[in-house]
Amino acid sequence: MNNKNFIIELSQRTHFSQDDVQRMVFTLIDAMNEKFLEGESVTFSRFGTFEVKKRLERVIVNPSTQQRMLVPPKLVLTFKPIASIKEKLKNGGTENG
Repeated sequence: MNNKNFIIELSQRTHFSQDDVQRMVFTLIDAMNEKFLEGESVTFSRFGTFEVKKRLERVIVNPSTQQRMLVPPKLVLTFKPIASIKEKLKNGGTENG
């Protein structure tokens, strides 16, 4: 599902105009970005938690040249879904497997 389809779907479900829904989605994303930049996590009940984690510095090996390279530390965004969503995905997207 792309952004346009997502906006259309939300618009139909909420009975708001597509312009209003798009503004709300962009506002939500901007607010989430601000929290991530502050190092905070964002949790949605009945969905899951988005969290910024620091990946440590590590050494990798290029498989074709066998050259070792140092990858610097970086921040990555992670998502941890709630248990019921994990279970549905584990069961192939169905309630009882």
